[in-house]
Amino acid sequence: MGVDLGILSYIHTSDDTAVDMLNLSDECDRYGREQRKLDRKQHGSNNWEKQRQKVATAKRQIKRKVLDYQHKLTTWLVREYDLVAVEDLDVEPMLETGQNVKNKQDAAWSRFLDLLEYKANLHHTHVVRVEPAGTTKECLACGVETSKPLWIREHSCPACGHTEDRDLNAAKHILSRGRSQIAAGRSESTSSEIEDFWCANESLRDSSTPVQTALSTGTLSVPAKRVVEAGSPEVVRKTESSVMTRDGVSRTT
Repeated sequence: MGVDLGILSYIHTSDDTAVDMLNLSDECDRYGREQRKLDRKQHGSNNWEKQRQKVATAKRQIKRKVLDYQHKLTTWLVREYDLVAVEDLDVEPMLETGQNVKNKQDAAWSRFLDLLEYKANLHHTHVVRVEPAGTTKECLACGVETSKPLWIREHSCPACGHTEDRDLNAAKHILSRGRSQIAAGRSESTSSEIEDFWCANESLRDSSTPVQTALSTGTLSVPAKRVVEAGSPEVVRKTESSVMTRDGVSRTT
């Protein structure tokens, strides 16, 4: 699975599943109100200290909800897929640009990637960080790079005419680079662990994953509320198909 860390959605996968951002508008409004009340208190007074604790509680609630959301998403990814390729983003310079800073901070991408790698070790899943440069610009069909601003959400290649969702195009590129990195590591290393991984997961060499065959055409948008309530984006999948899981058990999705 290739995972593009998005702007409009939290993640967009290479099987065209978009998982929405977590809606924290109510929590942020509450935090803002408590912070404004704190500003009106006399610094160091008993009332100021009580209000400071309320501000801290409101902020802590936001952090816990984001962390819980990330835990559920990363657990789903490492349980569902044998290989997860993600962008190796350097977030700090991105926050300095001033564009979409609040969204990037709320997304907490660095922690999301760290959690993904941590859980991958627990579930024996391979997580590969790939170079993100060019994944959005480069056409998946012909390889021609086309620059486009953030507000253009569709990739349209002027060379071959290939048209696709911008984030989906990037996610497929990320998956392709992740497979290439794994293949390169396999050829250069004599590690029996890597050899066993490829022998046990022949499906990764196919053009589509088992989950792709279970999804309907068109982008599947997963509401963040569903992830929070059920702990997995799986609950919104509408089509039914027999899917072979990694442990060899056939199940219906």
